[in-house]
Amino acid sequence: MTLSRPAPAPSELEDYRRELTGYCYRMLGSGYDAEDAVQETMVRAWRAADRFEGRSSLRSWLYRIATNICLDQLRGSKRRARPMEMGPSRPPVESSLAPQLPENSWVSPIADARVVPEDLDPAEQAAVRESIRLAFVAALQHLPARQRAVLILCEVLRWQAAEVAELLDTSVPAVNSALQRARATMATIDGSTAARAIDADQRELLARYVDAFERYDIDELTRLLRDDAVQSMPPFAMWIRGAGDIGQFMLGPGSPCRGSRLVETSACGSPAFAQYKPDPAGGYSPWALHVMEISGGLISGIHSFLDTERLFPTFGLPAHLSA
Repeated sequence: MTLSRPAPAPSELEDYRRELTGYCYRMLGSGYDAEDAVQETMVRAWRAADRFEGRSSLRSWLYRIATNICLDQLRGSKRRARPMEMGPSRPPVESSLAPQLPENSWVSPIADARVVPEDLDPAEQAAVRESIRLAFVAALQHLPARQRAVLILCEVLRWQAAEVAELLDTSVPAVNSALQRARATMATIDGSTAARAIDADQRELLARYVDAFERYDIDELTRLLRDDAVQSMPPFAMWIRGAGDIGQFMLGPGSPCRGSRLVETSACGSPAFAQYKPDPAGGYSPWALHVMEISGGLISGIHSFLDTERLFPTFGLPAHLSA
């Protein structure tokens, strides 16, 4: 007689929330959409819990549900991208701020705390952070949805081809073929900015960045940037290349940021800062989330996301800073 597995308890399902959020984030390119997809996964799993017979692991069952939800969401949707993929860099003038794009146009950030399991060893945590960096997630969006799922499951999560074939209701040769095509596409995409554990030199660099930004010493700030550094600012389509142009922008259209305060956080496997601008009513109000990229001992990217009304709560950031 075959004994069926007891229905999983809600706490068992919750044990997988972080890793499922990371999976859905890589699939969808949006922290908001990933959170929604995982919540829907939990709802569907709970409703079907009494029908779970244990023929596959609970983890595989949840990933099957999450994959189907992601594939449904991606059906007919356009590819999310970063501003650097949407057109040439702009001059650092006020007019460069137009146009604004809808939220579903760009890859949005996610808090590390939402996707990096706490019980992993440092090497495993580093690998997870590497796989959620903005450049890598943006590169994934170039893949057709099923190829994307295959690459993430095989290359990032290290599933066997037979496990992926079972999850996707396909054959092992089909999985291997999809994986080969996905690898070929990824090899043609520039996603070279890697996330690494922050060492002492990088911490000093970031501390100098915070000090220069809060004093609004743009000469010092630009000395911390690579000559080919880029700055982007979704929802604006604009992006700027070059330390000199970034400095000009901050002294021009960006000058209202003078007097801001920065609060340290982490996003997409990278160091990040929440920026609060001076509030005329007193204190400081949320303005942007800066996701930083470092290369060769200097800052190579500052990606500022302005959707603070939705972003800051998901990062657990305060809605206001006192004076």
